[in-house]
Amino acid sequence: MLKRTLPILLALAVLLTACGAPAAPTMAPADVQNTAVAAAWTMVAATNIANPSATPLPPTEVPSPTALPTFTAEPLLIPTLEVPSTPTTAASTGNCSGPINMGEAGPMKRVRIENNIKDKITVSLNLYAPNLFSQCGVLAVTVAKNGSVIVEIPSGSWYAGAYTPNPPMPNGVSFYLGPSKTTDLLRLIVTKDKINFVGP
Repeated sequence: MLKRTLPILLALAVLLTACGAPAAPTMAPADVQNTAVAAAWTMVAATNIANPSATPLPPTEVPSPTALPTFTAEPLLIPTLEVPSTPTTAASTGNCSGPINMGEAGPMKRVRIENNIKDKITVSLNLYAPNLFSQCGVLAVTVAKNGSVIVEIPSGSWYAGAYTPNPPMPNGVSFYLGPSKTTDLLRLIVTKDKINFVGP
């Protein structure tokens, strides 16, 4: 009986061996690594979908160059002087010892001041009372030794005095220039003793 069953068992074993499951193929190491990485990213994506409240990390700020300080120029402050509405003159203050307002003193007359002493002099011309144009005041003129200077002065009552660095001082002189239009050159001649007025 064993002789009959043995061939049948052998045939069955061959048949089972031929019909059995095929052997599992082996994977290359690179494929295993790629599969693991893909599985990891799949898990990360699944975690992000399951947790929508998670906020992404803020982007990294790129440093910007620091601006140099700027200097603003302050405006230059220039003091201003108030200009009086009417010019201050000797006549407007009632004191005839200040400067004369020549622009409003009327027509001018030419006077030559002659220095006949051997020293520099300063001649003071004083319009000592307001003239027809309500102007008065003082005018000072320097004349070199043995020299002369021509000045223009308005009409009115004048007093001329001369001052020298070395005394004695010459005596002064009073004179009057009328309002008439004269083209004559008037003269004040200064000597060591006195001042002479030569005119019409």
